[in-house]
Amino acid sequence: MIRYGLAALLMGATALPALAGDSWDQIRDELYGARPLLDGAQLIALDVPYRTPNDARTQIAAHVIAPGDGQIARVSVILDENPMPVSAVFALDSPQESFFFDVTMRVNGPTPLHVVAETSDGRLFVTEAFVKTSGQGACSAPPGSDPKEALKTLGNMALSVADADTARDRLAGLSARLRQLDVDISHPSHSGMQMDQISLLFIPMRYVEDLEIDLDGAGYVGVTGSISLSENPRLGVSIPARTRSVDVTLTDTSGTVTHAHKSLAGY
Repeated sequence: MIRYGLAALLMGATALPALAGDSWDQIRDELYGARPLLDGAQLIALDVPYRTPNDARTQIAAHVIAPGDGQIARVSVILDENPMPVSAVFALDSPQESFFFDVTMRVNGPTPLHVVAETSDGRLFVTEAFVKTSGQGACSAPPGSDPKEALKTLGNMALSVADADTARDRLAGLSARLRQLDVDISHPSHSGMQMDQISLLFIPMRYVEDLEIDLDGAGYVGVTGSISLSENPRLGVSIPARTRSVDVTLTDTSGTVTHAHKSLAGY
């Protein structure tokens, strides 16, 4: 799994010509250098709100279809104006023709959003949207739960699998060969920018750093997180319908490791 340095993660925003700005130029150069970013509007369907109903828990989803001569190997979610703009990276162990994800995130303020898909042969495709917010400053807003109480269930995960929701897909629907795995995670996702309302001290940064999803005993996708993940994040990914077992391993930035298993023999 690719790990981006802190300098890259903490640099500002991004945009293609329609939303172009210094932040995107800096992030693009830091992450991709001189590699060309191709227009991915016909390959990547985004499902993001025009304005966030809850800045601290905003659902962001995308369905990526590989070009006819390639397969999807990695998908990156970039919230340009978030303090840690590279917000989630999905690295597929075995490249796929089609990949869907959704995830709940903090959106710190109005920002361009970019989704970058990399094919197995190294081509990069990008599409963008703009997300407005209510100005809550979600990354520094007080946590919604008691930090000490949150430790009692930290790392717990609930797994569920259902038919893929084709209604919101705008690229001819997810294949009947795919289902959706949802992972509900109990984790406070402390950003390091939040203040304890009792002690008035900043709460140390602690978030979900890695999520490894294995299917039928083999690696499927690794997810690199960030402080952009919401408190108690929910993450969904498409998986092959033939899958019979799922194992998910979580590692957070404090080194806590937890595991969840689900048998899908009924499918």
